[in-house]
Amino acid sequence: MSPDDDKRLFAGLRRRAGRVQDALFFRILRLNRDAKRAFFLLTDTVTMLAAYAFTLAVQGLGVGRLGEPGKEWLILALMVLMTAVISVYLKIPNIRLVSFDSRGFGRIGLMAALVVATGVALHFLGGVALGMGTFIVFGLMFFVFAAGGRVAMLEALTHLYRRQRPRCRVLIYGAGATGMQLARALSNHESIDPVAFVDDSVTLQGLTVAGLPVLRPVDIAKIAQERKVDRVLLAMPSLSHPKQLQLSRRIVKAGLEVQALPSFAQLIGEEALIEKFVPVRTASLLGRKPVNRRRHQGREMLEGKSVLVSGGGGSIGSELCSQVLDCRPKRLVIFELSELALYEVERALSQRAADMGATLVPVLGSVTEARLVRRVLAEHDVDVVLHAAAYKHVPMVERNSLVGLANNVLGTWTLAREAASAGVERFILISSDKAVRPTNIMGASKRLAEQVVQDLAARSQKTVFAMVRFGNVIGSSGSVIPLFQELIERGGPVTVTHRDVTRYFMTTEEAVGLVLVAGSFAKGGEVFVLDMGKPVRIWDIAHQMITDANYTVRDEANPDGDIEVIETGLRPGEKLHEELIIGEGHLTTAHEKIFCAHEAHLSEIEVATAIRSLREALSSGDEAAALRVACRWVEGYADAHEQATLALGV
Repeated sequence: MSPDDDKRLFAGLRRRAGRVQDALFFRILRLNRDAKRAFFLLTDTVTMLAAYAFTLAVQGLGVGRLGEPGKEWLILALMVLMTAVISVYLKIPNIRLVSFDSRGFGRIGLMAALVVATGVALHFLGGVALGMGTFIVFGLMFFVFAAGGRVAMLEALTHLYRRQRPRCRVLIYGAGATGMQLARALSNHESIDPVAFVDDSVTLQGLTVAGLPVLRPVDIAKIAQERKVDRVLLAMPSLSHPKQLQLSRRIVKAGLEVQALPSFAQLIGEEALIEKFVPVRTASLLGRKPVNRRRHQGREMLEGKSVLVSGGGGSIGSELCSQVLDCRPKRLVIFELSELALYEVERALSQRAADMGATLVPVLGSVTEARLVRRVLAEHDVDVVLHAAAYKHVPMVERNSLVGLANNVLGTWTLAREAASAGVERFILISSDKAVRPTNIMGASKRLAEQVVQDLAARSQKTVFAMVRFGNVIGSSGSVIPLFQELIERGGPVTVTHRDVTRYFMTTEEAVGLVLVAGSFAKGGEVFVLDMGKPVRIWDIAHQMITDANYTVRDEANPDGDIEVIETGLRPGEKLHEELIIGEGHLTTAHEKIFCAHEAHLSEIEVATAIRSLREALSSGDEAAALRVACRWVEGYADAHEQATLALGV
């Protein structure tokens, strides 16, 4: 045979032997637990015999050569029996291979010692002479064979698993205590193969930790390619969530999948990585004490009445619906354009309404649809209208001015006019501080809506018209607070248009409470405003929310902080500071925190002209004409619009 034939023959024999070995191990693995215990018990007795025979062989002895073969075989049989008894007593067959550790070695050492002691006693009682050195060697060999056999089986099974299953090669980021524990835990994992560490510490780079090299993270893309890395594991649970996100983005840019190892608190369910945030302390963001509304205030306006809330699925509207139910109305009509929002608010309130004996009526539609509005007011004999339906997101309305004007102005005009025709008792418009000398189309649309209501208030014989004007509502859709929460959750940066921007803030409960109290105070034509304290800097709110979420702000004074706050520049139509009152003064009311401003308004002819011009512009889709209406009839908006136009070079 040629050398090549010999090589092929030996290779074939090795493959055949490997297949036989694999089949044997798979057969062992498929045994039930009792059969596996019996297998390991048999292994212990066979190991004892092998150790005994090996000891006698190396000393040139053998069974039957010590003088009395019969006694020697009997002693050996008794030793086998006692080995089985000791093994069962110490529960050594119960030790699972995958959990074999130092305690397992200890139990096997104790078994070896007891078997040696038994052998010494049996040989002494049987009168068979065997030196103490022989027993010591026997004990050592028995321990080595029993423990080594288990280690060898574990290695063989691990190797078999690795051959049979696809392996995920991982790179561990962080060679500290957590990283080392992770590497050791994964060393015998059936499907994960750690290949190396990367660590930012220069002192660790170049060392071997837990059997793996520590490499530089700047070379992570090259390392991943050379070592065929499938995934990177972040073994730094103490690292703040924003910094973990920043690190993860860097790794993902290198084309790698990344996973973070949770902290111990997360593993026991005390903390979730992304749910680190504490609830936003709304009261601390107001810059003043919250205004508390006594539950009876405003109740006389609503108790036993049929109440319609437009925009009832929004953040303000849904809270209005909730507090209206507290006043025990006869009927609550929820008028909403969004099907999903209407479904959600109806589901949330239906049981409460039933418990209070109130009828809940969900109506899907737009307040600009005069026929629908007329039918709903008549069918449900509406007594009070709380008008919260409006588009209020400044940048969105700025980009969609025609739709914003149609909904906010014509919607208010339609609903208010139909309410007066239907003989509704009270109509309360929810307005905004952005209506005061507006610099954006949303504010201008709200001011036009106020003018419509003020005009109807001056002419109405039965319906009491009034409006409530307030600042930003914490937590409402599109407001800065949920936006900041989302940015903090993503690891930043938190963006603020200008570090000097200030806003008035109130909670949703305050805003709605003010609406209900104002409604009960209204005589006709009033603009109610809340003493909201001092305006709050948005820049300070961003810093406070980062701190409240248990993170630190990254700036020049703290370059290692977690989250950065950056300026992006004022958006089109955005003011540095908002106002609440157009005129110079205001009057007090029965509520110490609520004031009433009697402001100048357009005449009936002027309002009619503005509405006619706006309807013509909207019907023809003429945005420029619609904006000219706002510029002509809204105080302060013409100058702001002209400045914005010049700034854009239009």
